[in-house]
Amino acid sequence: MTQTLTPPRTRPRRTGGSGTGDAWRVIVLNDDHNTFEGVAFALAQTIPGVDYDKGMALANRIHASGQALVWSGHREPAELYHAELEGYGLTLAPLER
Repeated sequence: MTQTLTPPRTRPRRTGGSGTGDAWRVIVLNDDHNTFEGVAFALAQTIPGVDYDKGMALANRIHASGQALVWSGHREPAELYHAELEGYGLTLAPLER
């Protein structure tokens, strides 16, 4: 008698969370209506660890490459920073993981 053994099917392990632990990315896009100073100020007021000088460096990166990742982390603060930066009039990419 010939017998074929099929290995048991295993399901991939899932974390039971809400997905808020994944790294969400806040990306500022270049535009024609914000000044370097305005972008630097908004970033310094909104993003933890970003002062005006770092904000200016990010503004230069945004200008030179068309966009810059300004923060990544948990979903809830990403949503807050995204909304606050929009409130300053910055142009942002949609939140993404």
